[in-house]
Amino acid sequence: MAETIRGKGVISGIAVGKIMLAGQNLDGYLVNYQPESKETEQEKATAALTAVAEVLRESIERLQKQEMVEQAAIMEAHRMMVQDPMMAQKIEEKLDENPSAPHAVLKAAEEQAQMFEAMDDEYFAARAVDLRDVGKRVAKYILGVKEPEIGDEKVILCGREIEPSVIAGMPTDKIAGVLLGSGSTTAHAVIIAKARAIPTIVGLNKEDRIDKIADGDHVVIDGEVGQIVINPSEAEMAEYNEKIKKQQEMAAHYAQLKDLPAVTTDGVKVDLMANIGTHMDVDNALTYGAEGVGLFRSEFVFMGRQDIPNEEDQFKAYKEAVEKCGGNLCVIRTMDIGGDKPLPYLNIPAEENPFLGYRAVRISLQRRDLFMPQLKAILRAGKFGKVGIMVPMVINVAEFKKVKELIEEAKVELTHEGKAFADDVQVGIMVETPAAAVMTPVLAKYVDFFSIGTNDLVQYTLACDRGNASISYLYNHFNPAVLQLIQRTITSARENGIWAGMCGEMASDPNAAVLLMAMGISELSMSAPSIPRVKEKIRNISSIKAKEILADVMKMEDGDEIKAYLAKVL
Repeated sequence: MAETIRGKGVISGIAVGKIMLAGQNLDGYLVNYQPESKETEQEKATAALTAVAEVLRESIERLQKQEMVEQAAIMEAHRMMVQDPMMAQKIEEKLDENPSAPHAVLKAAEEQAQMFEAMDDEYFAARAVDLRDVGKRVAKYILGVKEPEIGDEKVILCGREIEPSVIAGMPTDKIAGVLLGSGSTTAHAVIIAKARAIPTIVGLNKEDRIDKIADGDHVVIDGEVGQIVINPSEAEMAEYNEKIKKQQEMAAHYAQLKDLPAVTTDGVKVDLMANIGTHMDVDNALTYGAEGVGLFRSEFVFMGRQDIPNEEDQFKAYKEAVEKCGGNLCVIRTMDIGGDKPLPYLNIPAEENPFLGYRAVRISLQRRDLFMPQLKAILRAGKFGKVGIMVPMVINVAEFKKVKELIEEAKVELTHEGKAFADDVQVGIMVETPAAAVMTPVLAKYVDFFSIGTNDLVQYTLACDRGNASISYLYNHFNPAVLQLIQRTITSARENGIWAGMCGEMASDPNAAVLLMAMGISELSMSAPSIPRVKEKIRNISSIKAKEILADVMKMEDGDEIKAYLAKVL
């Protein structure tokens, strides 16, 4: 009999498939394992570490050739864990307690994972999953355990925690969807699924909903609303097949909008741009009709490495992205490291609350060795197209003035080095803190543009951790407090003759796009697949009607009321 349960949809789309519980249980293999001498077990562990590192290296090369850069960076992080001297040391210590190589590997990985979880931070908790994944990989190599075989039918992976290597190692056309017990959207499994556009639902650990799903069950998932139908009836299946057909028809319809501008029925235009992680993402963005890049997350240039990328490495990545934009604007955000994206080689101490700590521009202003090569690389890339520099996490004028001073120093250094650079690069800030939003009337006198980062602006304004499933109902970009700050920012920009854009998730919400257009926003930047939906919404409304809707919304007192009202009128 069919049963319906709900989680939190994080990657939209409808998928049908057979459940494959992720994560093999090794208990039986461990019980039957016959250890030899401690020296032999040590040799087995060492050989396994070397072998798994090589397998990961091959996987990284394959992913890079397929231009799956984010996934390659995740696998590179796993390879670094395997090769970490601390891992080898921990295994040796565990072999002293129990001379069994697979047991020692699993215990060493578990001990390190628990250290990360003790930090009480979502990002580090997600990295604990990575450590367990690595430990399991190495133990399986020693035990001779092979990966489960996938049949002809597409599978929906399901698990309380799904090891990133499981998804990364499976062909995309074999995975219909992903169901994850954890509520974390920063888990590497979710990042890989998003890169592959695989419908995904998280947060199933709550009330043990995940226990209702068994291996081999046939399920339908709707990533838009977070709905899961277990063993659907023929009638339900027919209904979902019809939805899938409409989904395919809609995709074909959106494809026809690719080369059309996002212009209202009475002629108001909004530039629709793409958020990218690497220069290789530009080609994909252009297929969806992106008019440039509104957010190049430069931190991905820094990830998946064992050392700081030099000026030439960065210049090459930025230059390629700028060239691919074909004369359209490419906004490069200076490294947003720290918070949920620490880098091991920077040796930044762990913090109790990294989102409010040493991150982004705060690191850049104190680490000239990091910041100056990046600024010089971006300025040089500006000779190959239209470039903007966006500074994250600014909270006051003094920070921005210091950034401008460093940019001028970078220009002097480039001149002395005889390197060509653009002298007309726009420099703006990411408005993602309430402090910056409140101060936009003042900041607008110094910057060339604002780009509103709603992911952090919402969580800082509402004091609501965006990764916490228990309070996810509070995280709402239609909250009146958030809308007031956004409108203030856009108004400040227009009154001072600069442009305002948005690069947070709110920009990809078609109903929100109507409000933002009515407020006077110039540009919206989002994940590329969202562009057609937003474009269609803007092309089917007049600015006059949008302003009437905005006037109604700004009188409302509750975010859920606003969301429901927009769903009704739009």
